[in-house]
Amino acid sequence: MRVPSADIRLPRGRRDPLRSLVVRVLVAVGLIVLVAMIAYLDRDGYRDVDDSPVTLLDAFYYSTVSVTTTGYGDITPVSDHARLISTLLVTPARVLFLIILVGTTLEVLAGRAREAYRERVWRRTLRDHTIICGFGVKGAAALETLIAHGIAPAHVVVIDVRPQVVDAARRQGLAGIVGDATAAATLEAAEVRTAAAVVVAPDGDATAVLVTLTARELNRKATIVAAVRDAENVHLLEQGGADSVVVSSGAAGWLLGQAVRSPRIVRVLEDLLNVGQGLDVVERDVAPGEVGPLAALPASAPVIAVVRNDEVLRFDDPRAAELQAGDRLVCLTSNAG
Repeated sequence: MRVPSADIRLPRGRRDPLRSLVVRVLVAVGLIVLVAMIAYLDRDGYRDVDDSPVTLLDAFYYSTVSVTTTGYGDITPVSDHARLISTLLVTPARVLFLIILVGTTLEVLAGRAREAYRERVWRRTLRDHTIICGFGVKGAAALETLIAHGIAPAHVVVIDVRPQVVDAARRQGLAGIVGDATAAATLEAAEVRTAAAVVVAPDGDATAVLVTLTARELNRKATIVAAVRDAENVHLLEQGGADSVVVSSGAAGWLLGQAVRSPRIVRVLEDLLNVGQGLDVVERDVAPGEVGPLAALPASAPVIAVVRNDEVLRFDDPRAAELQAGDRLVCLTSNAG
């Protein structure tokens, strides 16, 4: 299937093309100035067609037409000294100028083909990746957590309507797409059909609902997690296909309430939110030797929930007391020391 065209921006290489172009322009200008100074300092060895003295302006004119190989012939070296300098210095400068001109032209023409090739390779290798729709505060925090869990930046694609935001993501090694994530064409450009997860984190709840609906229609198997501000919109996202919905305003308000009653609890929760530091929550499969009583597991990694057939059972649920093959454990772990 042909993927619709989109403003896809892949991570930049180590060399900035604009900087390379500026350097080449400066070198070319430097060559013209160098030849002009040589001609002016040895101006007695040059003759103008009207036999007038060679001025500084004439020297720059001669340098320009000589280096660019235009060569009108109205100012020419006549002395042996001037001709020797022209042979040893001006001619190499002219050749170098042509190399810069031709090289820059070829690079500009080849750059388009190179970018098209990079995009084709990117599409072929993009599988089981994560798409972040909206790269504001929530999207950036989600990326930080994903990277802390071992997700490589090359396996993350950012979608945002703001070009400057996408460019900021590129500087972090991410591929980005400037576009509206509610549009199927934009999500298809991000290869949503082969994605493993979609993070829906736009600024508005209505946008979050539309993105979730579109993403779920295009990919029935991907894990879709979404953030909304108002709790009353949670059911809309769940009906639209979201596997998990986070109420951002509610979570912040809950933390504020807990901080009033017990600031120490909030410190523990903040510790849990800092992935890779202090306490973490991890999910893992039940090992064959762990099938049986939950109480028999070692206390070094406390189990706080059991996931069975997509249902989350708290550790105090009677059904979680006996672990079964295929269960997954949600455990507390420590990254200390």
